[in-house]
Amino acid sequence: MNVAKASLQELLIDYEDYLRTRNHRQWENGSVELLKMCELGRRHNDSVFYMPLVKTRPPETIANMAICLIKQTDYMLFNQLQSLGEDFLKNGGMRERMTRMRLDKRR
Repeated sequence: MNVAKASLQELLIDYEDYLRTRNHRQWENGSVELLKMCELGRRHNDSVFYMPLVKTRPPETIANMAICLIKQTDYMLFNQLQSLGEDFLKNGGMRERMTRMRLDKRR
C-alpha cells in the first residue's frame, strides 16, 4: 500500500510539472472543473469509461483529470491504511492470527 501511495505521489508530481512547464492552469480547489471531475471520479472507477473522454480533450484537461483521480485514489489508500492499522491493533498480524487458529484447532 505504501509503495502504491509513493508511486502515485511521483505520478502526481509529474502531472503537476507537465502543467507548470507548459504554462497550463492546474484546476484550483473549488473550481467548477475540479468539482465536476471529482464527482465523475466518484461515479466511475472503470478506465474504459475515461478512454473516449481523453481522446477528445486537450492535454491540459487530461492532466488535470489525472491529477484529480490520483488525489482521490490517494485518499482511498490513506483510509485503507488507517483501517488496516486499526485491524492490526485489534486482531494482530497474520502470524498471530495463524497461531491463534492453530491453538484453537488443537483445543
